[in-house]
Amino acid sequence: MPHFFINSGDVNNKRIIVSDKDNFNHIVKSLRTKKGEKLLFIDENQIQYETVVENITNKEVIVYVENSYHSDRRLDFRLYLAQSPLRSDAQSNVIEKATELGADGVYPVYTDNCALAESVIKNKIPKWQRIMLEASKQCERAYVPSCYGLTNLQNIIKLKDNGFRVIAFCERLACLSLHEYCCKRPILQGDKLVVIIGPEGGFSKREFDLFETNEIPMLTLGNLILKADTAVTVALGNIIYEFESYRKN
Repeated sequence: MPHFFINSGDVNNKRIIVSDKDNFNHIVKSLRTKKGEKLLFIDENQIQYETVVENITNKEVIVYVENSYHSDRRLDFRLYLAQSPLRSDAQSNVIEKATELGADGVYPVYTDNCALAESVIKNKIPKWQRIMLEASKQCERAYVPSCYGLTNLQNIIKLKDNGFRVIAFCERLACLSLHEYCCKRPILQGDKLVVIIGPEGGFSKREFDLFETNEIPMLTLGNLILKADTAVTVALGNIIYEFESYRKN
């Protein structure tokens, strides 16, 4: 069912009036929605609204709220991706999959072997944020994650000072598998976890030394060498699996 983000102020007396241009165009012009069809909406408080279309004018879509409830489509811990941006479609895929897998945000990180120039990355951030919005709609997320400004590994590591756990996937010099790490230090409800994944060319010696100096766990996803965009999906998916497995036990 189509899913749209609104402001709680749009809800009044069991009705929602959709007048902002983006949502209106998507509902009316792209989906060609008709009276009587059902739509899903969610507000900034993560309240989900199941609705049916009552009326469509030249400027507004008016829907009736049949049911409302707090959305549970979010992880029970905070998951962030700190990643060295890739070229063209590969990076778009990374942003989309990170959003689908529940990431709260993506930090584009400029690394020594980054495939893109700093100026190119900065110009692409608005595009990646739009991809996050569209992916959030498609998978009915409770909120839209953030694509943050370009940063570096030093700043990501400093997040430890604010209560974040930071791990890095470094196939060549990994000391533990993700599973082994999670057995020793399980991911718990409410944790804030930052996952660092490097570029296709891998991390430089300087960056490996940076991880070692700052006691950042360097983990592996197994014996296979994965492309960077594949590694993102596998890493985030396995982290969620480890969290759910520990919680059930």
